[in-house]
Amino acid sequence: MKRDDYLGWAERAMRWGADYLANIRERPVRAPLDPGATVWDLPSSPPAEPEPMEAIWADFERTVPPGLTHWQHPRFFAYFPANASPASMVAEHLTSVMAVNPLLWQASPVATELEGVMIGWLRQALGLADHFTGVTHDTASIATFSAVLTMRERATGFEANQAGLDRRLRVYASAQTHSSVDKAVTMAGIGRENLVKVQTDDQWAMQPDALAAAIEADLEAGHTPAGVVLCIGGTGIGASDPVAPCLEIAKRHDLYTHVDAAWAGSAMICPEERVHWDGIDGADSIVFNPHKWLGVQFDCAVQFLADPTEQIRTLAMRPDYLHTPGEGEIVNYSEWTPQLGRRFRALKIWFVLRAYGLDGLRERIRNHIRWTRELAAKIDAEDGFEIVTPPMFALFTFRYVRTGADLGDLNRRLIEAINADGRIYLTQTIHEGQFVIRFTVGQWDTEETDVTFAWEVIREIAASLD
Repeated sequence: MKRDDYLGWAERAMRWGADYLANIRERPVRAPLDPGATVWDLPSSPPAEPEPMEAIWADFERTVPPGLTHWQHPRFFAYFPANASPASMVAEHLTSVMAVNPLLWQASPVATELEGVMIGWLRQALGLADHFTGVTHDTASIATFSAVLTMRERATGFEANQAGLDRRLRVYASAQTHSSVDKAVTMAGIGRENLVKVQTDDQWAMQPDALAAAIEADLEAGHTPAGVVLCIGGTGIGASDPVAPCLEIAKRHDLYTHVDAAWAGSAMICPEERVHWDGIDGADSIVFNPHKWLGVQFDCAVQFLADPTEQIRTLAMRPDYLHTPGEGEIVNYSEWTPQLGRRFRALKIWFVLRAYGLDGLRERIRNHIRWTRELAAKIDAEDGFEIVTPPMFALFTFRYVRTGADLGDLNRRLIEAINADGRIYLTQTIHEGQFVIRFTVGQWDTEETDVTFAWEVIREIAASLD
């Protein structure tokens, strides 16, 4: 394919995309395939000679769409959404065409400067204090990893990067925090044994007194407490930790604090939801993913930092080839992150915030929360079903109940049958030893009728089980 062919194929791809989205409801949400079935007939070796785009396009249409789980399907009620609003899609296309790598300010000045402006817009949108600045990452996992590395360096007097760990560090989190916290302490060399899962209360939130007791016990044992990770809207059931009292305890011991609000952080554009993170302005680090619930194309996570100095000290390296001659101190966001190479994520944030406005985004999130609560109430009133954990933001869990049945097996068969059916898509989790089904509303194009339809499908398939 030559450069002169680009326009024709780009237009064809755009038309295909518009048709795909217009007719996505006609597709099963998840591909009804066995592992390996999508690519069984592809050649085992790459071609030696160029192949015509017509042949490549034909293979794309034959192979890729039928083998997808369609994340932009309005009846995708699984995981958390990875939304792509139309404005974000346009911005992402422009980003792909420009194909810049803003690893430094001079590598693409506007990409760096627009990122700073968008961090400021999002800080205001979420109601955070003026002292926060921030940076974009690909995912919340990398933001959390950055925060844990900063905890490690701060607790060791910024010596671990150079000399390695010489003591047992301890990080504290509740059982509702995401597995990315476990992975972060593993990759940071702290070790999973040193991630202390603090006792939770009857609302599955970290108990401040238990946090204080865990820190004191570790100090008495000669360990070095390094930091605390709190969650807002945990992935399993949507639980949130009490931010203000937990931060107060962490600060009493001079511990670095990170708040994971990857999914639910987007809801904080709605002032009435901010009660869930009361005291947040005392945190050192906060992460939320605009790509989950705000309509910004994957990938896009934002880490807010009360003071970026310690994270920069932890992560920055400046070899000669990364200097900007003739310039003083300028922002190079690659010094704030583990990766050197970066994407121009600020463009799609800019497009989305302008195309829909905060009021439009708030309306969508409020609808999702309201529809979730209404569906949970219907399920709770239905014989044979029970709500296991109540709606938290736009997520709840439930299970199907039959007298004398093995409920774990029954609900496994139910969710397998639902997802094989293809009309909707759900996921599951284990909560307090019980197999439960998660239901979350958040896909960009979901309408109230889609939520109602999902309940009809669930009841129909449940009734059909042996």
